Amino acid sequence: MDPFATFRFYAELNQFLIPEQRQQTIPYMLPARTAIKHPIESYGVPHTEVELLLVNGEPRSFDYILQRGDRVAVYPAFRHMSPEGAELLRPPLPRPPRFLCDVHLGQLATYLRLLGFDAIYQNDWDDPELAEIAAREQRVLLTRDRRLLMRSAVVYGYCLHTRDPEQQLLAVLQRYDLFGLIAEGSRCLRCNGQLVPVAKQEILDRLEPKTRRYYDDFYRCLACDQIYWRGSHYERMQAFVEGVRRVGEANGTPPTPSTAAASSTDTSGRAPEP
Repeated sequence: MDPFATFRFYAELNQFLIPEQRQQTIPYMLPARTAIKHPIESYGVPHTEVELLLVNGEPRSFDYILQRGDRVAVYPAFRHMSPEGAELLRPPLPRPPRFLCDVHLGQLATYLRLLGFDAIYQNDWDDPELAEIAAREQRVLLTRDRRLLMRSAVVYGYCLHTRDPEQQLLAVLQRYDLFGLIAEGSRCLRCNGQLVPVAKQEILDRLEPKTRRYYDDFYRCLACDQIYWRGSHYERMQAFVEGVRRVGEANGTPPTPSTAAASSTDTSGRAPEP
């Protein structure tokens, strides 16, 4: 028997392969005892991108030891179903998912927070820190660095193929089926904390004169104490959110009622850009 196994990658997993390997059956020379996860990542495919492994037509997990003649089929995430009888490659993802954005995805973190999703971000975390935080807090690590997702500590992750933050946002919402869970205005755009209503009388000393005069509904971040209200940028941000909702409707997600609580305008007079 030939000392080879063969691999075939399906759908978007081909984006990680060199052109000569895409949509092809790839022979793999078996060294000594080898778990299936190693050759998958040697082809450039992070384990976080794989949802189903079939070996000779049978579901297997990442710790399966390859045998001569094995035929391996590697499938990406299934957005709306899980194949019956498939072995789970990782524990079920908590719902709704919580996110960790790497140091190059600050704008994506802001967009996710704007839509009400838990997304943490710091621009000084290094790769070991990102992997450790993702594992400890059961967060989905979002990155454009496939090598970061190959770290063994990372359980959940998604490799983004575009540099455009709006396209990144839509890709994340589609990947994790989140259009129906949008709850804009529920998170602080600066720190990711939860926003709650606060009585105007409690914060009068923090408001500028015109804000005191023209606005009555205010919200405070439970984490950083930032104050929000529906100020001058509210309509622009609502238009952005509604545009995202329309994409969801086009993808078959029923529209959800707007739950906007706060504007992008804050007590500093600056507004995070949507």
